[in-house]
Amino acid sequence: MIAASSFAIDPQEFAGKRALVTGGTKGMGGAIVRRLVAGGATVATTARSPLPDGQHPTLFVQADITTASGVDAVVAELDRHMGGVDLLVNVVGGSNAPGGGFAALTDHEWQAELDRNLYPAVRFDRALLPGMIRQGYGVIIHVSSIQRRLPLFEATLAYAAAKAALTTYSKGLSKEVGPKGVRVNTISPGFIETSAATALIQRLAEQQEMDEDGAREGLMQSLGGIPIGRPGRPEEVAELAAFLLSDRAASIHGAEYTIDGGTVPVV
Repeated sequence: MIAASSFAIDPQEFAGKRALVTGGTKGMGGAIVRRLVAGGATVATTARSPLPDGQHPTLFVQADITTASGVDAVVAELDRHMGGVDLLVNVVGGSNAPGGGFAALTDHEWQAELDRNLYPAVRFDRALLPGMIRQGYGVIIHVSSIQRRLPLFEATLAYAAAKAALTTYSKGLSKEVGPKGVRVNTISPGFIETSAATALIQRLAEQQEMDEDGAREGLMQSLGGIPIGRPGRPEEVAELAAFLLSDRAASIHGAEYTIDGGTVPVV
């Protein structure tokens, strides 16, 4: 098996490009930041928590981008330090909604899922797209989820609906801005074993008195199984993002790329 880290990286691939990766301090976002830095990009990122030790983006802004004021603060720092961006990867998302199906989801829970999974992308696009259009070049990636096609009603119904909205928004946006030189694509990951997923596996293993392999297998089966036999890795998502952001993907536009090890069982 070839590890993502073994791929040769051109250190000049993104030279001269300015990038913003939201939610870029851990998980898939952190992997994308590292990949773009390795490819020579000038990279900004943002998160609610402080920047972890050992991470070295060009610019870090600590902000809550589930709010309009948080997005405004990040955009102001981008304008001040980088003068805009050429590449935008909206990774931030997730769910804190309770289980229990539709009846457990109040208006507050629905709004929170939209605030996490749709509005940050919409707001950053609205703020940064005009600069891309003026220069006649830009690439945007929105990170959605396979749950927009395979919603888990017990635990993630509102999250899945918000991600479906993000995917539909992305397609519509691509039709509007493609003729103006800006490409828009969507990445829809399945079960990616981030540090948060690993912590969940460890917690389930302890609760169910089994080893981590058993807990991991249980999680995979809850999604209907993963044909390749394992979750994805953040670095694999980062490689896909790097390809879509690069000039190698110059004619790929308005597309959704699923990276789920074969979890989605339909064409």
